[in-house]
Amino acid sequence: MSADTDLLVVGGGLMGSATAWAASRRGLSVTLAEQFEPDHNRGSSHGSARIIRRTYDDPTYTPMTGRAFELWRELELDADTGLLRLLGGLDFGDRHYLDAIAAELDGAGVAHEILGAREAEEHWPGLRFEGRVIHHPQAGTVDAAGAVRALHTTAANRGALLLFALSVRKLSVVSDGVLAEFADGSTLTASQVVVAAGAWLSGLLCDRVQLPRLTVTEQQVFHFPRLDPSAPPWPSVVHEFGDGIYHLQGGRDGGPGDDRKIGTHYGGRAATADRRSGAVDPAARAAMADYVRRWMPGCEATPRGEATCPYTSTPTEDFLLDRVGPIVVCSPCSGHGAKFTPLIGELAVDLVTGANTLPERFRLASHLSVGA
Repeated sequence: MSADTDLLVVGGGLMGSATAWAASRRGLSVTLAEQFEPDHNRGSSHGSARIIRRTYDDPTYTPMTGRAFELWRELELDADTGLLRLLGGLDFGDRHYLDAIAAELDGAGVAHEILGAREAEEHWPGLRFEGRVIHHPQAGTVDAAGAVRALHTTAANRGALLLFALSVRKLSVVSDGVLAEFADGSTLTASQVVVAAGAWLSGLLCDRVQLPRLTVTEQQVFHFPRLDPSAPPWPSVVHEFGDGIYHLQGGRDGGPGDDRKIGTHYGGRAATADRRSGAVDPAARAAMADYVRRWMPGCEATPRGEATCPYTSTPTEDFLLDRVGPIVVCSPCSGHGAKFTPLIGELAVDLVTGANTLPERFRLASHLSVGA
């Protein structure tokens, strides 16, 4: 008996949706199962503003950012919608980090310039800097929620079946590939499955696939209004300082008006997929207000909005992508995966089709060897 679908994708966030889009473009029959309703905010793919950029201090990721930008443009054309807002990007702080990203940008032929702190402050009034500042134009923000909707629409237009509010309770390897058992008692067989379930991935696969430790944390983000909303928008900023500060134009997330979304890459609270407080720590709020006073005097120091968001991270912060039999594990996470969304979909479908395009460091064996 043949399977019900060529490919089952578990998880309808950025990565699962990109996988469904990529698979549908290659002519595979696709079923996507998402445990929540469309446009939910329970995972890591909601909101209208995430940083996109070319700056990495790593020769694996820098070329990937270029291919991801190409695919973002393909998605915008496919969906006939705008998702990227190219405002440029600024990096400053740790000297060794700046040396490394400058070398990577040079090696990849990515346009950039190195400014002094005072020169950068004159160029972007309302921001403060120290040391050298690297500016590159191919950076800005992507509308994450808009991207999910665009991926869903374009995949469905090619025949993908999208199932919402339907949880996968169990995955079993069978003769036809994989049997999925859903919470409502229904079942589905697929020749292969891609599990892109974010913080829920370990719970679904721990009895099927040997996984590295995946840590779930609850990160906090704040929206600070700009004092002059009519001024030109600032670039996205990465400040290698403390727990790793980033800030960007807030999009729709902070409410009406112009604001800056700001958060830290590290230092989140321990959490699980289903157990997160959702509450902002007053100490974190106060610390971020102090940062704004020092480094962003062009903003009010009282946040207009705040929220929490789950991170799922590997020990090395490298993405986890690999195939075990008919099961593809897809966890391009660790707080820096969103910018690669359409490329991750392509890499996941390459695993489905047997193509060998994956960096070895993303495979299970590389992750499991860490600390062995």
